[in-house]
Amino acid sequence: MGNSQFRILLVDDESDVLEFLSYNLMKEGFQVSKAKNGNIGLEKAKSEKPHLIILDVMMPEMDGIETCRQIRQIPDLKGTIILFLTARGEDYSQIAGFEAGADDYITKPVKPKVFISRVQALLRRYKPIEEEGMIYSLPDMIIDREKYIVIKNGIEISLPRKEFQLLMLLTSKPNKVFSRGEIFANVWDNDVIVGDRTIDVHVRKIREKIGLDTIKTIKGVGYKYEPDNED
Repeated sequence: MGNSQFRILLVDDESDVLEFLSYNLMKEGFQVSKAKNGNIGLEKAKSEKPHLIILDVMMPEMDGIETCRQIRQIPDLKGTIILFLTARGEDYSQIAGFEAGADDYITKPVKPKVFISRVQALLRRYKPIEEEGMIYSLPDMIIDREKYIVIKNGIEISLPRKEFQLLMLLTSKPNKVFSRGEIFANVWDNDVIVGDRTIDVHVRKIREKIGLDTIKTIKGVGYKYEPDNED
């Protein structure tokens, strides 16, 4: 897909930031729409179904974390990529953002070249959900790639995009130890810079939702998936 085929939604309460980011994105040929707060952003996301949503964390009425959390509950937006804008040094916001379902973050003030490079790196990994339609069974659960859900003990559990991709990677080769480098390359892309705690946060969220003690931590290396029925 070329840049002109991608729809990007910008959500920020600062009008100068909206204008600055939209100008740089439109200069590269992207389709851009804007929202001045989380409530408006949520409604636009529902109607426009953007490929990428860029969310400011600190906003009045409904902040970026809550907006992200609500977006991730909308089935039509399961494949949408979410990039957070955070103030420099706001590590807590980055962690909270990943827990809410964000794919990446970039700190303010934003440098145009870095910003465009990050956006393009994220969109290179975009795949429409319908292209990934597939249901397959594992010893302890069923994974539905089309709906981004896991069925365990008869209960459907919906996962944000990155948590789902991480689970898909680990379960693709049971008992294989995936290094942190492999996980970053496959789930976040080597072009995307994320903090070292990112993988740990996502694994913890998967375990909380699915109760997967079958995801084992290999200290100093990474993680692996061990099916329940194997000794």
